[in-house]
Amino acid sequence: MSRAMQLTCVAIGGRGLLIAGAPGTGKSSLALALIDRGAVLVGDDGVMVEAKEGHLIVAAHPNTVGKLEVRNLGILDFPVSAPVPAALLVQLDSTAPRFIEQAQAYEMEGIRIPCVALWPESPVLPLRAELALARYGLTFS
Repeated sequence: MSRAMQLTCVAIGGRGLLIAGAPGTGKSSLALALIDRGAVLVGDDGVMVEAKEGHLIVAAHPNTVGKLEVRNLGILDFPVSAPVPAALLVQLDSTAPRFIEQAQAYEMEGIRIPCVALWPESPVLPLRAELALARYGLTFS
């Protein structure tokens, strides 16, 4: 059974990049920047998650399919991805460590996925998120 979670998610190469953080930390802005770089919106500030065949599958929330809040412009329509397996959780956190040896683990619906904290004020935050996905994200065959 699917469960609603207050997260933002984009699909990059068929893998879900979940974005978490306190209100105002830039979850939607990071998603917008990643979309500009080729990602596809899964859901903004609300997604459905479900454990299925050992993966955490993320889908758009039915009430907000294709909607992304763009600060100062409003809630805009975007193409939406089909459900994707979650590969990484990025936690936007102003106290994120400068260096890490490995990703932390985060568990949802009994599935563990890697989690990396990133400093939300970075001018290259989308690049860091993509690098984190490439380095620590789960891969699926």
